[in-house]
Amino acid sequence: MLNKFLTDSTPSFDLPNVTVLGILGPDAVSFANSQFMNDVTLLRDGEWQWNGWLNTKGRVLCLFALVRISENELLVVLPDYPAAQLGTALMKLVFRSKVQIGVWSELHASGVFASLPFDAPNQLLGDFAQRDIALDMGSTDHPRVLRLSTVQAASDEDAASKWRVEDLRFGLPRLEPSLEHSWTPQHLSLQNLRAFSVKKGCYPGQEIVARTHFLGKSKRDLILLHNADMQDGLVCTASLDGETYSQIVTSIDAAPPPEAIAFWDGLAR
Repeated sequence: MLNKFLTDSTPSFDLPNVTVLGILGPDAVSFANSQFMNDVTLLRDGEWQWNGWLNTKGRVLCLFALVRISENELLVVLPDYPAAQLGTALMKLVFRSKVQIGVWSELHASGVFASLPFDAPNQLLGDFAQRDIALDMGSTDHPRVLRLSTVQAASDEDAASKWRVEDLRFGLPRLEPSLEHSWTPQHLSLQNLRAFSVKKGCYPGQEIVARTHFLGKSKRDLILLHNADMQDGLVCTASLDGETYSQIVTSIDAAPPPEAIAFWDGLAR
């Protein structure tokens, strides 16, 4: 079914920066739930969610799509953060949990600008036994699908650049390594992606996230900007609707125009 879908749609292209980490074993779900900021227990087999890993101060270290294949198999699909680096860090926290953590280097990520043939954005399409699944990462106006397969797609720099622009339009900031430890999930407007939970039990940074939510102290947000001269980390002093914004979270060189997500310095809208 997946191959037919791709045959009938736009050709796929390689996403070279996306890596995949596997978390396997009887305690896979409980271990992931204790470390990641979203509620992993809400996932059923064949579903995925946006999720992330925070430091103890509630700052985002990495964002990813978390895929549940079964109660014993989770995949962490990372658009920026190296899977090997996250795996090494998580292994130090395993203790007595019955899990195995390792990079799935045999899985390659590719993109296609098309819609899946059903309206269930958090469900997987494909056959994991054949190592071939697809995730709906688009919207009605901007459809797109991320595919994980043992077959690597052809390189297409223009399509890959467009994919990054669509990340920004979708509300997914792409975090450069130099900008880790900078923002809470609320600062990055990750509530719009339902990427974190304020109701589940403890995880690193949970107290900061919950306090910010329940006390209503998040005064910052993200907005999408168009500008000819932007770079990640740039501190701006411009005005929009009578408010000022500051540090650029993510920028992308695309023609035309370049786009960026700005760190809104004022009341969250």
